Amino acid sequence: MPIRKEYRYDNGEHSVTGTRVGRFNLGINTTFIVYRIGDTLIDTGPSNQWREVKQVLERSQQHTPLRQLLITHHHEDHSGNARRISQLTGVLPYAPVQGQEKLARGYRTPLLQKVIWGSPRPVATQALHNNLTLSDGSPVIPVHTPGHAKDLTCLFMPAQKYLFSGDMYISKSLKYLRSDEHLGDLIHSLDKLLALDFSVLFCPHRGIVEDGKAALQEKRDNLYRLCEQAQQLQQQGLKEEDIVVRILGPEDFLAKASRYNISKSNLIRQALIYPL
Repeated sequence: MPIRKEYRYDNGEHSVTGTRVGRFNLGINTTFIVYRIGDTLIDTGPSNQWREVKQVLERSQQHTPLRQLLITHHHEDHSGNARRISQLTGVLPYAPVQGQEKLARGYRTPLLQKVIWGSPRPVATQALHNNLTLSDGSPVIPVHTPGHAKDLTCLFMPAQKYLFSGDMYISKSLKYLRSDEHLGDLIHSLDKLLALDFSVLFCPHRGIVEDGKAALQEKRDNLYRLCEQAQQLQQQGLKEEDIVVRILGPEDFLAKASRYNISKSNLIRQALIYPL
């Protein structure tokens, strides 16, 4: 599969490049952007896109050898090529400490995710820490933001006002939640990010969001309103399944294909118990 799109964001000496890859092109959730800033790679892309990722990596290596690979969390689209990149470059990846064991031993993925991304490959990592820097010495600050995944860690670059957001953004409005996601933690993590001084957000699915803080604020506000609306309908006597249909519409192909691992009901169920 050819590379689907190339990205570039220029900010003086700290330009960011990105490469979108994916077996399918059925919307942003089925493709992935691997970002690079200087000699630092952020996330790896899925294992079934190794040919494309390798092509871009080898091209970059001719000019700027890779010094560090930073993984935001263990999910297979973010970490799937970590072992291959490590073998190719000799770089030991950094990963959140909460996900290191899972990355080292490997893990099973649901069938739908395996079809879209491929299977994860076990990889040894070193823990993300607070003394990471870019090549010019400017800091890279890991910010632990659980909710989507227990180990999800965004990467904040205060000198550049960049935020590499892992899967914390993707869209301003959620319609689905995975069965292992926690809505309360997600909202708390959004609040944590909104306290940071950043402007440009780099999402591996949505792309480069230049007014990133406003977009993230809108997502947080939309989630809060969803909880309010769901709980108001419950107080009016509606049952959970009726609230799902009223707010988000009936469950669709995605829920059925994932065996309801990803569903609207998961989102509404947690919205109903979120403390307002």
